[in-house]
Amino acid sequence: MVKQFTEEDDALLAELGVEIETKKAPSRTPREERIIAGFEEIQRFFEEHGRTPQHGEDCDIFERLYATRLDRIRELEECRSLVQPLDHQGLLDNSDGSASPELDALDDEALLAELGVELETVDITELKHVRSSAEKRAAEEVANREPCKDFDKFKPLFEQVQQELNDKIRESRPFKRDTDILPGQFFILGGQKAYVHSVGKEFLTPEGRTNRRMRVIFDNGVEANALMRSFQRALYKKENTGRRITEPSAGPLFGNTASEDDQESGTIYVLRSQSDHPVVAENREVLHKIGVTGGKVERRIANAKLDPTFLMADVEIVATYELYNINRIKLEGLFHRFFATARLDLEIPDRFGRKVRPQEWYLVPLSVIDDVVKAIQNNSIDRIRYSRETASLIADEQN
Repeated sequence: MVKQFTEEDDALLAELGVEIETKKAPSRTPREERIIAGFEEIQRFFEEHGRTPQHGEDCDIFERLYATRLDRIRELEECRSLVQPLDHQGLLDNSDGSASPELDALDDEALLAELGVELETVDITELKHVRSSAEKRAAEEVANREPCKDFDKFKPLFEQVQQELNDKIRESRPFKRDTDILPGQFFILGGQKAYVHSVGKEFLTPEGRTNRRMRVIFDNGVEANALMRSFQRALYKKENTGRRITEPSAGPLFGNTASEDDQESGTIYVLRSQSDHPVVAENREVLHKIGVTGGKVERRIANAKLDPTFLMADVEIVATYELYNINRIKLEGLFHRFFATARLDLEIPDRFGRKVRPQEWYLVPLSVIDDVVKAIQNNSIDRIRYSRETASLIADEQN
C-alpha cells in the first residue's frame, strides 16, 4: 500500500530530517511553449467557427495565418508530436487537402513572417506567441467584432438596402482611397454589408493625423468599434474588394410639387452675398452659399448681416429646391463634398472683431449647381466631378 502524506506528516518528517522525494512536473522549453500557444490559437478559432482555418483571399489575415500555421505543424513531426496530446478536436488529422499554395514557395524568413515569428528567430519550428506588425495593423483594421445586441433594429435596413440593390435603386461601386465615411452609409467589406451607425469625435493619432472611432454594424449580426482610417484602408485594399453602396436615387424627391404620400423634409437654398468685401465683389456672380434648412429660408437668413456664416452681409436667394422623404443633412454633406475643391478660403472679422472662416461658400456658377441637382435626381452624380479650372462638370474617369 502506498502511504499518502498529509501536510502535517510532511512537517513532522521535515523536523526529523527526512526528505520527501517529489515528482517534478515536466518542463518545456520556450520554443515548445510557443508552439503550443500557437496551436491553442488555432483551437480557439475552431471552437468559435466550427471549422478549421482556410486559405484564400476571401479570408481575413488571421484565418490565413492560422491555416498556414496548422499546415506547418502537420508537416513538422516535432511540432506534431508535441501538440498531439492536446488535439481533442482532431485538427492534426483533419486535413482537407487545401494546403497553402504559397507554402512550398516561401523561404524561411517569409514563412516566419507569415507565422507571426520575429525575424531574428533562426529556428523554423519556433512559432512565437507574438503578433507581427502586420497582424497588429490587421487587428486594428478589422477591430474586435462582437455580437450586436440590438441587431433586430438594423436587420430591416440591410434587407431594404439589398432590395434596393436588386431593384437598381442603389449601386455598389469600388471604394476610393480616403473617401469620406459618414453615419448612415453602407459599404461592402469581405463580402459582408457594413452599416456605419455613428462616428465619434475627431482626435489626433501619435503620428499627428486625425482619426475617429465608428460603430459599424455588419449584416451577419456582429458589430465593431473601428477606426475610420483603418476601415478606409481595409475597404481600399485590393484583396478585400471593398465597395461603397450609393445612396438611393433622389428621383422625384426634388421639385416644387410633392405627391400625396410624400413628407416634406426641408429646402436646399442657394444664396448670393451682397458683401462689399473686395474678394466677394470681384466674384459675386459665381460665389454661392449652398445650405439646407428644415424651416423657411427667409427666416434662416433674417439676420445675415450679423452672422459670419453669411459673410456679415445681406444675401439674395437665387435658387431653392424642396426636399421630400430624404435626409437633408446627408444631402447637404453631399453637395459640400462635391464642391470641396471650390470652397472659398476667406477670413473675415465677426461683430466682436474675431477672425472667422465662413464655410459653405463656393466659387461655382449657378447653372452648375442646377446641373448637380439634376445629376442627383437621375443618379449620375457619382460619374461626374467639378473642375474648378474650367468651372464646369466633367466625367469622373475613376467611375
